[in-house]
Amino acid sequence: MRSVIKLSHKNKMHCLLNTLIFVSLYTLCISCDAKKLYKYQDKQGRWHYTDQAPSTTESEELDIEIRQISVEAKQRVWLKQIGKKRKPEFVIRNDFFGPIEVEIVFTRHENVRSTPALPKKFVLAPGVSQALFSLGAIDEYQSWQYSLSYRYSLGKPHTHHDSQASYYPPFVSYKNFRISQSFNGQFSHTGEGSRYAVDLAMPEGSEVHAARAGVVMSLENDFFKGGVDRQAYKARANSIRILHDDGSMAVYAHLQVDRAQVYEGMHVKAGQLIAYSGNTGFSTGPHLHFSVQVNQGMRLVSVPFKFTDKDGKASPPKVGELLKGFVMDQ
Repeated sequence: MRSVIKLSHKNKMHCLLNTLIFVSLYTLCISCDAKKLYKYQDKQGRWHYTDQAPSTTESEELDIEIRQISVEAKQRVWLKQIGKKRKPEFVIRNDFFGPIEVEIVFTRHENVRSTPALPKKFVLAPGVSQALFSLGAIDEYQSWQYSLSYRYSLGKPHTHHDSQASYYPPFVSYKNFRISQSFNGQFSHTGEGSRYAVDLAMPEGSEVHAARAGVVMSLENDFFKGGVDRQAYKARANSIRILHDDGSMAVYAHLQVDRAQVYEGMHVKAGQLIAYSGNTGFSTGPHLHFSVQVNQGMRLVSVPFKFTDKDGKASPPKVGELLKGFVMDQ
């Protein structure tokens, strides 16, 4: 995510004139609050159009039409101003359940200085950070103004992930699914974030299980459409991101709407049911997209991995291969 904050100060009193925030999205870092529209007629004949579900008792007696509705993206990272107007300080609020790397820069500055100097990168834990930097006028008797821009990447930078870690087939033990696209797939596995990704041809509603233990860092659970228009759908896939203990992150994408079986901040075990496969986002048909990513200095980059079979043998995924599920020891 990239954001710009424009602040202007003028005259000796340094009055704050305006604050304007622009947000543009560039990666799968967004989440939405689940929204449904309930339409029904009560016993008195009155029609209701609401996003609040009727009580369980009422639901059993009423004919209710439920529609999934689009919602606005939820911002997860904020640059916030604190302190005095003459010398404002800034903090970052991180609502992801894991670390992020943030870079803050001036996009414009006149008669202003930063302590410490910008641009600067910070690695931040979840929650609200301590004061990261402060601003002030170089000449206190002259007007000063500035614009700030920040962007972030998920995870700690340059993580030394475990390249020998075991990844189990991410589905129920009694099923087998074919790999329809593997590493360097020419259709959609060409960018840094997905070069080492796997697509599994799974019918909608198939169980998705965690391939490796970790913490749910973020999830998107509310998108309900999919298609081949990359611009329209590339950032609208339901997904679950799980942070592993070595700092790497597994991404499970194109999941069914409103069927996540986990919540953000939840610790999950390898083999645990986490969601159901779907066809949301940039997709030509129902499937599960799975990849492992690390932050390589403000860049989310996918890394190679191997699936472990029931005999404990690990091998890289191959397109056309029939991947077999199995019961693993917990």
